[in-house]
Amino acid sequence: MLILTPKNYYNVIMNPLFKNFTTEFNTAPFQSIKNEDFKPAILELIKQTKIEIDTIVCNSEPPTFKNTIEALEFSGQQLDRVTSIFFNLNSAETNDDLQKIAQEVSPILTEFGNDITLNEGLFKRVKHVYDNKNMFNLNTEQNTLLEKKYKSFTRNGAYLPDNKKQQLREIDKQLATLKLKFGENILAETNNFEMLITDEADLSGLPEGAIEAAKQLAESKNKEGWLITLDYPSYIPFMTYADNRALRKKLALAFGSKGFNNDTLDNQDNVLQIANLRFQRAQLLGYKTHAHFVLEERMAETPEKVTSFLNELLEKAKPAAEREFATLQNFAKKLDGIEQLEKWDSAYYSEKLKQKLFNLDDEKLKPYFQLEKVIDGAFQVANKLFGLQFKSIDTIDKYHEDVMTYQVLDDNNKLVSIFYADFFPRPGKRNGAWMTSFKPQYIKDGIEERPHVSIVCNFTKPTKSKPSLLTFNEVTTLFHEFGHALHGMLANTTYPSLSGTSVYWDFVELPSQVLENWCYEKEALELFAKHYKTNEVIPMELVEKIKESASFHEGMQTLRQISFGLLDMSWHGTNPTNIKDVKAHETEAFKNTRLYPEVKENCMSTAFAHIFQGGYSSGYYSYKWAEVLDADAFEYFKEQGIFNKTVASKFKDHVLSQGGTDNPMELYKRFRGQEPKPEALLKRAGLIK
Repeated sequence: MLILTPKNYYNVIMNPLFKNFTTEFNTAPFQSIKNEDFKPAILELIKQTKIEIDTIVCNSEPPTFKNTIEALEFSGQQLDRVTSIFFNLNSAETNDDLQKIAQEVSPILTEFGNDITLNEGLFKRVKHVYDNKNMFNLNTEQNTLLEKKYKSFTRNGAYLPDNKKQQLREIDKQLATLKLKFGENILAETNNFEMLITDEADLSGLPEGAIEAAKQLAESKNKEGWLITLDYPSYIPFMTYADNRALRKKLALAFGSKGFNNDTLDNQDNVLQIANLRFQRAQLLGYKTHAHFVLEERMAETPEKVTSFLNELLEKAKPAAEREFATLQNFAKKLDGIEQLEKWDSAYYSEKLKQKLFNLDDEKLKPYFQLEKVIDGAFQVANKLFGLQFKSIDTIDKYHEDVMTYQVLDDNNKLVSIFYADFFPRPGKRNGAWMTSFKPQYIKDGIEERPHVSIVCNFTKPTKSKPSLLTFNEVTTLFHEFGHALHGMLANTTYPSLSGTSVYWDFVELPSQVLENWCYEKEALELFAKHYKTNEVIPMELVEKIKESASFHEGMQTLRQISFGLLDMSWHGTNPTNIKDVKAHETEAFKNTRLYPEVKENCMSTAFAHIFQGGYSSGYYSYKWAEVLDADAFEYFKEQGIFNKTVASKFKDHVLSQGGTDNPMELYKRFRGQEPKPEALLKRAGLIK
């Protein structure tokens, strides 16, 4: 409840972020929000939430699940909404003002989070409920929430002496600032680099669409020629098709040296500080390393299990990767006399070899993957599996004109979700693709609140002559993020912190990765893979070639993913205090997975946003972990039919709708009837027959 005082009256009345939104579907009022609204709103809402917390602590009645755990769960809801809007904008539509505000409010929010977890009176009540849980006749979801709330205190310093609690606060404040700075530096490096091509001969090999897009980008910046940037829709086609090896090298060195240029945007010191502070924090809390702290709340449980899992995969993938690399090396030598393959040759010669082996060219596929049709295809798949309908809606606010907005309904025309989709790169948007939400799903006082879910990608923009045409990799990326979105949309839980994608991090990739499988199936492709000019359905020989090529260079791709997981564990699963040289440490971490010669100018760690900015620290292995789950899950669909309603309903009822209400392996077994078997993944990857 918002409490008005003379001091806050003006801000509360005038600032749209203080009010319960009166917009249609309670959506975020983006057009009414100004940058300067965020900081006063966050500061005032922190005060209001503190009052809510004090009310729980000062309750004279004995602690119960309802007056303590539920009350804590539903405290600070408006603060949560405002901060989710703010940080989502800071990722997808940022500017200097938002970044400055983020640097100011992040340490304040971190401090406030610590004020809660280190509140002795509050913990005393939570612990009382936890110690007497048998008295309260709790259901599975309530038990899970209680366990989660109790651990949020015990794992974050509740038992520490006062001097160490203060130390924890300082570490957390520093980490909040450093992680933001890390991401800002990468975005700035990405935006700062431009490669202007003025000689048309340097465009040799590039597809017509990539050339047109480069020309259009140059024109938009009042430049003569063709402009290539580090944004994925510009970078990837150039690295894949450009015949000019020297320019590929120039672009690759720029991409690989982000945060590694010994200038004001350098991230080497940020990496060392983040790794060391995380280690200090873990030690302070009684854990051996940051990875030990993180993995206690993951399916994998320990760093030893993660390392063992990665090394077992490495043992199977490395021989295949080395064979693939040798074949690629010989191919490049015969084709162009290349004596030593370099990293900037990888995509180029891989594409040429794939074309030769499968007669399959991504450029020949792109006309069948018009963005709008692929979106509609994802919607049709969701309709066939889960009975969802997606209706475009133009009466709700957007944070950018490119954003598409939809009302999602079930087969009874009941609102399931509001869905935002944001597909094109721009200067204020970080690279990559992700799913997020502007409002969680939950049930409070008998009223069910439906979620507002968003996916954000960076695909090729339409040109003057062509619509947005996707590469097949972009198609699978869209389906991947849409799988995350379905996990959020179909949530059906009571508590927001257990809803949707609020699950163990190594389980969260299951819904996203399993949905990618439909992109390879004839029955699904026929729904949306239609030529943008003729509307002709993709020829079945191309579908077969897509399937045949699905495991092309799978050994090398698996080795690459393993290398990232091992690098993550090398930073977070050991004591990093003796690491002084980021590049030297990374080189050592990659020694067992390296195929290409080392590039001294490049460093991955300084731009590894997943682990140093996002939530994947000690968790990058989860992509491969979840592949075991998704391959096993899709085997079940294939056995019964990829649009089998019974299997789809089981997946929805036991996985998608349940969020984090129970142990993920239990949820999976309820869907599948058994634990996952890794053979399905190894077979799909072509690593076993």
